[in-house]
Amino acid sequence: MEPTTATATAPEDTGTERPQHLQALERANRVRLARASLKRAVAGGEMSASGVISECPWEAESMTLSELLRSQPRWGRTRTRKLLSALGLSENKRLDTLTDRQRTLLVEKLSKA
Repeated sequence: MEPTTATATAPEDTGTERPQHLQALERANRVRLARASLKRAVAGGEMSASGVISECPWEAESMTLSELLRSQPRWGRTRTRKLLSALGLSENKRLDTLTDRQRTLLVEKLSKA
């Protein structure tokens, strides 16, 4: 039996597509910039956290609840933890993984806070 040798060849670069890692970096930068803008809007009162939770725009999909809530004025770690623990939600839960029920409860609780 003869040993087989396999040679890995890189796909030909046609010049029209950028490498996958560069595409990923560009997407990450777009998300980061859009998310920073969203957090500034929440901090400045132009947009409410409950609005972001109910609408869940594309830039907020992968945000954690803690990250969003703490972008509000006067919302620190303690206040965020108290609210989320009262609802049985983790600080690290992502917005896009919230169920409709959890989303509704959180929006209601924020409107009272």
